Amino acid sequence: MNYRNKLLTALLLAAAPLAMAQYMWIDDKGIKQFSDRPPPPNVPEKRILKAPGKPLFNPNAVEPEPAAEAPTVKPAPTLAERNADFNKRKADAAEAAKQAAANAQRKADEAANCNAARQNQQALDQGLRLSSYDKNGERGYMNDEQREELRKNTQKVLAACK
Repeated sequence: MNYRNKLLTALLLAAAPLAMAQYMWIDDKGIKQFSDRPPPPNVPEKRILKAPGKPLFNPNAVEPEPAAEAPTVKPAPTLAERNADFNKRKADAAEAAKQAAANAQRKADEAANCNAARQNQQALDQGLRLSSYDKNGERGYMNDEQREELRKNTQKVLAACK
């Protein structure tokens, strides 16, 4: 029994270092990393400080890369900068909404003009007498020259509608 206890103790003590296998290396940013898994393949051997089964390297012997190569971190924006950005986005959105409303109004006006031009063209094609009101409010009928001029203008408007 005594022999078994000694053998079991010896096996447990021999297996203990295997359970404590740890890797230690310096990553690209110069930060010391610890893991029970090997470092990524892009880490060169000179940056691996400790590996299971290898002697411990002197961490001071490995020179980390200069901080100039590390990406610079942009400082967080201040409250005033965030407010200015918000106000700019708000103004841009208001301008975009205003332009969208103006475009919608312009399209509605164009559609109304096209409908009026189609009605004028239909009246001209049917040979109806067309009248208009002068600045005094009196009704006057169009003569042939005025009808021809209206026909040309209507054709131009209809050409733009298509």
